[in-house]
Amino acid sequence: MLFSEILGQQHIKRHLTHSADNQRIPHAQLFVGPEGSGVLPMAIAYAQYVLCGNRDQENNTGNASCNLKFDKLSHPDLHFAFPVATNHKVKSHPVSNHFLEEWRKFIKEQAYGNLFDWYQLLDIENKQGQIGVDEAQEIVKSLSLKAYEGGHKVMIIWMAEKMNTACANKLLKLIEEPPNDTFFILIAEDEEQIIQTIRSRCQILHFPPLAEAVIVEALKERGLDENTALKIAHQANGNYNKAIDLVNQDSEDLVFEKWFVSWVRSAFKAKGNKAVIHDLISWSEEVAKTGRETQKKFLLFCMDVFRQAMLINYQAKELAFMDFSVDNFQLEKFAAFVHGNNIMQITDELQDAAYHIERNGNAKIILTDLSIKLTRLLHVKPS
Repeated sequence: MLFSEILGQQHIKRHLTHSADNQRIPHAQLFVGPEGSGVLPMAIAYAQYVLCGNRDQENNTGNASCNLKFDKLSHPDLHFAFPVATNHKVKSHPVSNHFLEEWRKFIKEQAYGNLFDWYQLLDIENKQGQIGVDEAQEIVKSLSLKAYEGGHKVMIIWMAEKMNTACANKLLKLIEEPPNDTFFILIAEDEEQIIQTIRSRCQILHFPPLAEAVIVEALKERGLDENTALKIAHQANGNYNKAIDLVNQDSEDLVFEKWFVSWVRSAFKAKGNKAVIHDLISWSEEVAKTGRETQKKFLLFCMDVFRQAMLINYQAKELAFMDFSVDNFQLEKFAAFVHGNNIMQITDELQDAAYHIERNGNAKIILTDLSIKLTRLLHVKPS
């Protein structure tokens, strides 16, 4: 994967190539960026630039054999670690090496994909994927071997915030003092979830969301006309993965929109109408039947909707990017019910629900409780 294949982020490309050209590569780096900003493909392109001696961002001018191995994601000095869990294929002690075939497919088809996409591919939506102590042992073992081609070794840890405490503690010494010519690239969306002792040992590089113009050009190269590309790029809000989902019309947001509209309409009707509580319970049962990752992602989607609604309510419509396409729901009309007197409480309740679902709480009870609280919060009057 070449730097020229990565969308935007030119200042980061310059920084990375400059550090490699001057042989000033930090032994441990933490790449932090939001979903769809290209952090994972950038890390792979950087590793290829270093390992293959490529000194031209546009072309493979380094070791041809090395570049060929990278094209197949099979270079023996490039190592990966990522969140996994048991599934129909691996029944116990899952580690990344058990899922390399799926991982290569994921990168080839969804290089800008998110954790939810990865869990769907592994069919573990209802489990909590993690990078555990078994993975740490595999990392220690693989990096103790000499480099296959006698040069550098690169370990990319994707979604490093999913490292549990035992894994993080086991890797502390290795990250602080890795073997000669060994480099760590940790990738995260939320650096605050990574323990401080790991963060303090890494040079942190922050990735911004992609510029709207960059996404527009990428979509036009896929055959979209400019008006459609502009509309989708605006809705994507810097997230190329979401833009591709919108193009393919297989975004989970379409399902989430239907759930959200049904939810808030029932919540409005519930005031003074006890019978509607049954509708909210039925809604909770429907959502609770899905995987935990889907439930968590839906709650994050709801937080975004409420934030967008408040922006519209406070005359900052130019900052809003959501465009509902179901059941004649208009965010502009809904926005009047989201304001300074209830937005913090609504957000707190959504965050609490996501927290308890992540910790294997009973989803039906959690969502029903959230729904009843929402009926009260939506009727709070603005000041």
